[in-house]
This record gives sequence, structure tokens and C-alpha cells, in this order.
Amino acid sequence: MRAIQVSTTGGPEQLVTADLPEPQPAAGEVVVHVEAAGVNFIDVYHRTGLYPRDLPFVPGLEAAGTITAIGEGVDGPAVGDRVAYTGVPGAYAERAAVPADRLVSIPDTVDTRTGAAVMLQGMTAHYLAEDTFPLGPEDVCLIHAGAGGVGRLLIQMAKRRGATVVTTVSTEEKERIASGAGADHVIRYTEEDFAAASLSLLGAERPFDVVYDSVGKTTFHAGLSVLKPRGLMVLFGQSSGKVEPIDLGILNQHGSLYVTRPSLFHYVATRAELERRAGDLFRWIAAGELGVLIGDTFPLSHAADAHRALEGRKTSGKVLLLP
Repeated sequence: MRAIQVSTTGGPEQLVTADLPEPQPAAGEVVVHVEAAGVNFIDVYHRTGLYPRDLPFVPGLEAAGTITAIGEGVDGPAVGDRVAYTGVPGAYAERAAVPADRLVSIPDTVDTRTGAAVMLQGMTAHYLAEDTFPLGPEDVCLIHAGAGGVGRLLIQMAKRRGATVVTTVSTEEKERIASGAGADHVIRYTEEDFAAASLSLLGAERPFDVVYDSVGKTTFHAGLSVLKPRGLMVLFGQSSGKVEPIDLGILNQHGSLYVTRPSLFHYVATRAELERRAGDLFRWIAAGELGVLIGDTFPLSHAADAHRALEGRKTSGKVLLLP
């Protein structure tokens, strides 16, 4: 089968098409014929070596498709079922062996590409709004990168829970996307400082109960300065680079702040959590209550171009590879 393989960490050019053996399901596994694989920033971190993996490896942690083979001891899933998953390495491939307990069924009301598009980013937005900081009508939140894959979904989920949403974007087109998702205020960070703009918009120097930051290095410290006393900084990504170590005394200086660095995989650790999050997403999508934007699709062999677009912040919504 064809797959994308990384033999040496580095730039997008390290994403090379390779012919690899067909996967065989071990006990407790199924083989999924991949129809769509999600492209996420964690894939970039793996490719560059920021998050080390044993070499060589097939990137990708998210996909959807159809079951083609079943290993021993698997009870429930059947050949031909449409399924989606995240958290299992090796999605940039035509087929992948996946533990059956990490799969979720895609309902008939949701197409396969949408199923692939929401597993990682959708469930990330879900835990951020529902659990890391359970938003409510009295809360004001700042969401960075509001036109991105997680950002656009998180805006919608924050509005579902009644929160006031301010978001940052880089361009006029991305401003339209974030506004269309329901953001109350959109700041173009390329044209004005988001901390100063927040003061102008909301009339307070520290207006936010929570900041959801997937950008990292270039936004983290300014984000601390706009949090209310005892507010929460949620750092869940680092697209601009890693945040350097800080003196925790800064949290006291800014008003006894809290900081967390969560990961989706700790929020879907149990089968019950996985099914709850995926089930909510699929229900909301089917009911027309959650809009999923698939912004760009690339053939599997063009994985390097997909990474260049993602790293260059040229994408909106979800990026998919189509084997």
C-alpha cells in the first residue's frame, strides 16, 4: 500500500511517499481503508522532531474510512462499517491497523470526510469548552486562531454554552469565517495588538475569564495580561513556537492566575469519554447545530504541500489528505 513515511526529521520535504506492507490486524485490532486523514499541527511537531517518534514512521493521528479486516477478539465492529478514530499513529496511509476500542461509528447522517475532520479538532474543542473550563453565560473567553480547525469549532461550542467570545485572526477572509461561526468580536492581530483591542472592545484591561491559546510563543505572555484575577490560561498548542519556561511568580503578579497545558488524549482516555465527545459532535452536526468547514484537501502524495499550507497559516477550517 502507499503511505507517507518520515525517515529523517526536518521540513515538509521529509514527507515521502513509500510502498509499505499491507497492515494485518493483531488481536483486538481492525484494518481501516482510509478515505480521509486529518492534518494537524501535532503532525508537524512529529515531523520536525519537536515531539520525538521512533524513525521511520508514518505520520497522522486521525482518519475515517471503512473496516476491511478484523482481528481476533474484536466484538462489535464489522467489515464494511464506517468508522473514525484519533490518537493512533499512522493515518497518512491507504490502510491502517487500529485498536477496535479507539474506533467510533460514523452515523448515516454524517459523511466520512466530516467524520475524519472532527475527531481530533472537534473533540479538542469539546473538552476545552465542556471540561477544561466549563463555559457559561457569565463568562468571557478569548480564542486565538478563530478561523482555524479548532478555533472555528470552539467558537461555536462556546456560543452554545452562552459565553461571550472574542477571537483573533490574521486576515479579512478569516475574520468573515470567525464571525460566521458566531464570534462576538474579531480582532485582526496583524493590524492591532489584541490586548489593547480587547480593552477598547470590552472596556476592561483584564476582561477574560479564560484564554484558549493554540499559538504559544507569540501570544502567551500578552494573554496572561488580559486575564481576570484567578483567570485560566489554557495553552493547548504552539503553532508560533514553544513557550519558554517562566517564573511562576508571574501568575501571582497578574492576579493569582491558573495555567494548564491539556491534551486531547487525556480527555478521551476512557471509552465512555471517547463515546460521549464523539457522540455529542455527531449529534450536533446532524442537527445542523455545528458547522464543520473542510477548507483544503490534498492527495496523499501531496502531504508536504498540506504541511506547508498549515505552517504558513494559509488554511482555514480543516485540512484533509485523501488517499
